Amino acid sequence: MDELQPTPGPVRAGKGRFLSGAAEVAAAALATGETAVAAARIAGVHERTVRKWLDRPEFVARVEQLRGEAVGQAVSRLSGSLTLAADALKKLIGHRDPGVRFRAARAVIELGMKLKEHAELEARLRDLEMKLAGKM
Repeated sequence: MDELQPTPGPVRAGKGRFLSGAAEVAAAALATGETAVAAARIAGVHERTVRKWLDRPEFVARVEQLRGEAVGQAVSRLSGSLTLAADALKKLIGHRDPGVRFRAARAVIELGMKLKEHAELEARLRDLEMKLAGKM
């Protein structure tokens, strides 16, 4: 039961290989932040089995894929609220309480700087990736 057995279905791990049902359950548990012990319990396998799977690149790749999908879904949900949050901060900048205005203004400045840094880093990374790929 400690092998990653091929099973029919849509779940591919790595280069066309499939994860067994238990391995997929364990990968999903690990992707959501569970420990190896908890993932083993959830998947109905021994902890050593999960630890062996964690030594296999295709299993680790699946955990990372699932984690990335979860983060992507969370970002999508939050992005719909970003405009509302920005509008709320904008309104607070005009608040009559100077303390509220100060905290709102500081939040806008800090968030603006972080967004700018993120955009700049993303552009630099994209340029480096293009250079490495020989496209520049």
